[in-house]
Amino acid sequence: MSLSFDLVPGTPVTAPEEIARVLSQDPGFGIHFSDHMALATWTDGIGWHDDQVTAYAPFQVDPGDAVLHYAQEIFEGLKAYRHADGSIWLFRPEKNAQRFIRSAERMDLPRLEAEDFITAVTAVTRADAAWVPGAEEQSLYIRPFMFAAESFLGVRSAKTVTFATIAGPAGAYFKTGLSPVDIWVTTTWSRAGDGGTGAAKCGGNYASSLIAGKEAYAHGCGQVLFTDAATHSWLEELGGMNVFIVTQAGELVTPPTSGTILDGVTRDSILQLAPRFGLKPVERPIALAELLEGIASGAIPEAFACGTAAVITPISAFRYAADGGDQDATLANPFGQATAALRRQLVDIQWGRAADEFGWTTRVA
Repeated sequence: MSLSFDLVPGTPVTAPEEIARVLSQDPGFGIHFSDHMALATWTDGIGWHDDQVTAYAPFQVDPGDAVLHYAQEIFEGLKAYRHADGSIWLFRPEKNAQRFIRSAERMDLPRLEAEDFITAVTAVTRADAAWVPGAEEQSLYIRPFMFAAESFLGVRSAKTVTFATIAGPAGAYFKTGLSPVDIWVTTTWSRAGDGGTGAAKCGGNYASSLIAGKEAYAHGCGQVLFTDAATHSWLEELGGMNVFIVTQAGELVTPPTSGTILDGVTRDSILQLAPRFGLKPVERPIALAELLEGIASGAIPEAFACGTAAVITPISAFRYAADGGDQDATLANPFGQATAALRRQLVDIQWGRAADEFGWTTRVA
């Protein structure tokens, strides 16, 4: 039976003038949260139950809850966009729902059907429609997640699980906005290995990337790029984003999602958009040596990172350790024609400024 996620009557809401105050400024990313959240509980032998949309509030977590000890949890991230006519639209929520199912399978969590996932996301968006910004580059960021909520210390999959969806207004992910960022290439730390959780969207992947991110900041970079765990010779992905290179030969190349790389929704959208700009989309391994040599020779003039939070972020240089110090491989066109065109087309579809020929957007309010 499908879940309904009905709104609990009488939940408190923020005063309109306070919402307007927050939205009139740059809301940042993940700082402010809207009034409601969706909740549901899964119990072994019963299934999903007690689904509702209620007031955003803290969880009561038992110190013995399994998620605190064994990190059995997953999450997703997607956005709602306010179009010029005031309507509100989601971007490819079915892709997030499908990935949520795959992540749950990898972490041995219960399956939440795609229909129920979308119902929860839609219900929260509608309940908090007043929180959806209308300014350029702003949106409502939506975070569905699921975690082991059973109190026990045995190493096994939990028999009680909580699903929730929260949201909040979001501006630019990077403080630099659309300015190109420098990327640190780490050959010290690894994000994921074969047979691991790299293709699942789980918190452990991000926790393991934090120390590498700190390394990147120490070298004056805004993000870190991981190489493969076995040889540190092949590009994988950034701490929370996929990576693309643009070649002089007209190829748009990104590493394949072979089990260690997250299958990004923005990544998939870019691959589909590429041909309309004369680019040949290619998914293949990219050697670190190929990247550095291609930048030096001019064969790779552009590169960018992509993800739901930042959409497309141009890369100005890849910085790496060599010969006892830091070396820079600087792109010839940090915000080149291909990067700019792809980003503009994608955000125009998301904000309703361009025709959605792919059927990617869904109106919810």
